[in-house]
Amino acid sequence: MNLDGLQKRKFLADLCSVDERVKWEAVKNLGIHVSELAERDLESARNWMRRFMWQLNEESGGIGWGVAEAMGEAMARHEGLAREFAHILLSYLREDGNYLEYEPLQKGVLWGIGRLGQVRPELLRSGSALHYVEPFLHSSDGPLRGLAAWVLGWIGNPQSLPLIYNLLNDPTEISIFSGDNLEIRSIRELAEEAIKKIRS
Repeated sequence: MNLDGLQKRKFLADLCSVDERVKWEAVKNLGIHVSELAERDLESARNWMRRFMWQLNEESGGIGWGVAEAMGEAMARHEGLAREFAHILLSYLREDGNYLEYEPLQKGVLWGIGRLGQVRPELLRSGSALHYVEPFLHSSDGPLRGLAAWVLGWIGNPQSLPLIYNLLNDPTEISIFSGDNLEIRSIRELAEEAIKKIRS
């Protein structure tokens, strides 16, 4: 996918859209663009990833809406970018790293990690992702709890099972983008699916 300047600006702007379908379309298209660019010009793709990182930096003066999600999508689609930048995405959940305190951004990071885990779970297992994701199972925020269960299912470590069991009676419904479709799911359903993945 070759994007001209106008398309790039549109997709970057769409990351901030209040219409979730518009936002997720932008996440997917930017991920495709950056991953395909990496096949032709790895350094230019790295510059995109660094741009995303800058937007998540407080010094940028921006909020960083949709940026972690776009990073995760790009890494799910390109192994080289994943091996180089997965630890950066994880660092946004680490208090000894680049921890993001704002819950909407935490949701984006969790989704990005989960999207990466759909394709490259070994990178999350080797990067101690379990340790940084599990605390979100106890969050008072429903989407954070649901996303954490979703992520842990992809990581697939049985150590998480006792904590995920605690969500089997949680009826809270959240909106989650599966990678293809925007869905409304209960946390109970996400926990059940995570348990099945881990046990399989």
